Amino acid sequence: MSEVLEKVSLEIDRLRDEMVNTLIELIKIPAISPDYGGEGEYDKAQKLLEIIKDWPFDRVEVYEAPDERAKNGVRPSILAYYYGEEGEKSPRLWILTHLDVVPPGDLSKWTVTEPFKPVVKDGKVYGRGSEDNGQSLVASLYAVRAMMNLGIRPKRTVILAFVSDEETGSHYGVEWLIKNHPELFRKDDLVLVPDGGNEDGTFIEVAEKSILWFKLKVRGKQVHASMPDKGLNAHRVALDLAYHLDKLLHEKYNKKDELFEPPESTFEPTMVQNPADSPNIAPGEHEVVFDCRVLPDYSLDDILNDVKALADEVKERHKREIEGKVLPEIDVEILQRLDAPAPTDPNSEIVVLLKEAIKKLRGKEAKVGGIGGGTFAAFFRKLGVPAVVWATLDETAHQPNEYAKIDNMVEDAKVMAALALL
Repeated sequence: MSEVLEKVSLEIDRLRDEMVNTLIELIKIPAISPDYGGEGEYDKAQKLLEIIKDWPFDRVEVYEAPDERAKNGVRPSILAYYYGEEGEKSPRLWILTHLDVVPPGDLSKWTVTEPFKPVVKDGKVYGRGSEDNGQSLVASLYAVRAMMNLGIRPKRTVILAFVSDEETGSHYGVEWLIKNHPELFRKDDLVLVPDGGNEDGTFIEVAEKSILWFKLKVRGKQVHASMPDKGLNAHRVALDLAYHLDKLLHEKYNKKDELFEPPESTFEPTMVQNPADSPNIAPGEHEVVFDCRVLPDYSLDDILNDVKALADEVKERHKREIEGKVLPEIDVEILQRLDAPAPTDPNSEIVVLLKEAIKKLRGKEAKVGGIGGGTFAAFFRKLGVPAVVWATLDETAHQPNEYAKIDNMVEDAKVMAALALL
């Protein structure tokens, strides 16, 4: 290990307690998307700006995507620049984390603490957003803070990006920044998204599956369950459609690619809803949501065409005319779609650097692969900018009793610093 990297690593160790306190302060502030009934990220962004206001960043910029549903009508993203040894001419490293968190879910399952009342226990910080994405957000901050404290300018300018709206599609976050401020990004930038990984920090994600969320909306005619012949039970139609669609998608799109874990495309029915609030109602409406994570070999348009064709078959199978109206009606609504871009080259500079940093600091060989989850690394890959997803995670994200392991946060900060220094 180089002498400079060793000094920075020791300084990060010294900052451990401050890192924990910063993470605690950020977890206390819910940053839930308006899509989930929250106010957005404004308060959390303000807290972060307050934390770093006296830090010697060379530049701090705030970008506000308009969203009338959110607090103060905006979804903020913060960019904090710490210039490299050649000033603004230095090559650049982006480290992107997100401010938003998912809702807590069933509060009765939070047994260690309440979601937004963080506690430290057994070397872990518990709370919603602790691991996803607070752990990496704080790690990136203190990778830079350690260099600042020592008066060290890295080889590469570090751009810390703290963005909104990752959990619900990035429409008001990275996607908005790329669309509205393309001047921010350069083809030769290196990009790290520390929002996925494994327990020992040896997995580097270079590829993602396509993502497709869609809702099947079935309309029949609601009647009393004792007289089903007078209506059309939308629930039965939806069950027929969901069962045969699940079977079709798994059988037709069954290719395996060992780069990914799991190696095949996945098609999961995840949510159902209908207005029946009594056992004796045959509902006239029913909705089913599918979450599909599709290998890049397949076209999402082909999948959607198959969904619509099967919906037509099911409509024909249950077809009835009631009060002059032909039923059932079935609509397919796309909730989210992200067509997977080409993977990051496993021999690209960011991958090579990250492998080298992990080897130097941990003595471990990292491997590259693909995942089914979506991250905003995909937006950079679409631009032709190589991006990797990496962190050391116990994978408690989105779960009750989510936690960040303090050792992971501290050790990941050292790797992030190494990427800027090597």
